[in-house]
Amino acid sequence: MANGQLDPSTSMAALFGVHLKRLRELRGWSQQELGRKVFVSQSRVAQLERASGARPTLDLTRDLDAVLGAGGLLIDLWPHVYRESFPDWARRFMDLAGKALVIREYASQAVPGLLQTEPYARAVLRVGRTVTNPEVLEERVALRMARQKRLQESDAPTLHVVLDESVLARRVGGESTMREQLLRLRRTCDQHSIQVLPFESGAHPMLGGSLTVLTMPDGSEVAYAEGADQGQLFEEPGDVALCVRAYDQLRADSLPKVMSARMISDAVEGYSHGGSDRRAVARKQLQQPGGRQLRRGCGRVPRRRPGA
Repeated sequence: MANGQLDPSTSMAALFGVHLKRLRELRGWSQQELGRKVFVSQSRVAQLERASGARPTLDLTRDLDAVLGAGGLLIDLWPHVYRESFPDWARRFMDLAGKALVIREYASQAVPGLLQTEPYARAVLRVGRTVTNPEVLEERVALRMARQKRLQESDAPTLHVVLDESVLARRVGGESTMREQLLRLRRTCDQHSIQVLPFESGAHPMLGGSLTVLTMPDGSEVAYAEGADQGQLFEEPGDVALCVRAYDQLRADSLPKVMSARMISDAVEGYSHGGSDRRAVARKQLQQPGGRQLRRGCGRVPRRRPGA
């Protein structure tokens, strides 16, 4: 920043700030006047114009774009501003995921971001180490919700998801939040491929982590493995092949789609009154020998009656 002027070439946040200030000054408004029109403080407007502090939320960006008559300019800049708050490898993955034709994902701890409800996403992101204040939290939630719009577009990717059973069992955000989230998952079973990897499946190559494999428009594949605090993007064919093999094993060890949908439905009921008892019963039923026979075939093998 030279002579108090922000250099728009330094970052997308700086470019956003420069355009915001220019549009405000064209209107002849002070920062305080603009803040009143979009219901934020003067200091918040100043932060955005200086590219300091928290990034703007999508809702705030829409309000600013509307009152300033920006014609969508600020809204178009918003996704790029947000990607800057993520590490380089994460931004690269987000860009690739936005173009992928097929998304294959294994989630070990939480519902995948593309399928999260807003209350569930807020509960998950609230405990993240990089979320330092309520404004950052709302930014991350807004970005996650915006990414989900891809699934409603005409060129939406084909989605295959494997959920570890722990995702259904781990209560995130309370009973009502979990019930709403699981209801959404159950509805998603009718649109996309959702399978559950039960506890009884034992050890597997992705214990403790999650995995996403993307198929790009040119037929190439990339993979992204993620732990609690870090992730790694794989683009070399040999590395990707190992990730694909691991994902195929996860799918093979998972319940069929019909049984998975039934298990999710049972989990929904488990997050209503008396839910803890029902969840325990459902897990015991799944872990019985017949559960394995269901997983390997189309129906339960009937027991032989004495003397038959």
